[in-house]
Amino acid sequence: MSVTDQPPPAPDPAADPAQAALHDRIAADSLTTRRDYLRIVATVSGGLAVGGIAVAGGVLHRHGDSDAPPDAKRVALTLAPGESIAFRFPGDDDRAVAVRLKDGTLVGYSAVCTHLACGVLWREERGSEGELYCPCHEGVFDARTGEVTAGPPPRPLPRVLLVEEADGGVWAVATARSGESVEHAMCRQFADKPGMAARIGCPGANGKVAERSTRT
Repeated sequence: MSVTDQPPPAPDPAADPAQAALHDRIAADSLTTRRDYLRIVATVSGGLAVGGIAVAGGVLHRHGDSDAPPDAKRVALTLAPGESIAFRFPGDDDRAVAVRLKDGTLVGYSAVCTHLACGVLWREERGSEGELYCPCHEGVFDARTGEVTAGPPPRPLPRVLLVEEADGGVWAVATARSGESVEHAMCRQFADKPGMAARIGCPGANGKVAERSTRT
């Protein structure tokens, strides 16, 4: 037991009764303080453990979970080969990254690691095409596909679907869940917009457009 952990000395029976009562009160306060401290530590530790389990188990919000079509967002005036830009999409709390690969291909992903939700960074200098990297636990994702290539992440990065306008502007228009195809993601989010669904080529979209036309 350290010096600071030692209890106060017992009161001298021959001492003043008021002094003995003061000693008892100090001892009780010291015990209460230690108990409160341990309770706070246990509560915080438990909260951190539950939070970690929730992230690992997929209980918390995942990028692109909503079926509603997001509002298109311009993320860059232009993006040259080898460049990347961080942005928020579809919501203000959803971190994302757009990358122009060296061959001109434009790709976009959630910038939240699928392991424990750390931030994902773009490293152009790694490999022939660069890589997406999570520094928390050395997770690595393929820049072209978002697939896991190293580390503990259990799933690929969710995709952010990008389009490029004639003036070079880059727009984020939709999201795809981890492992979901672009076609399925677009049809899922634009199912309530028959015109757009028909342009994408979603199953049954032309029938919905025809049905709406006959009603009007």
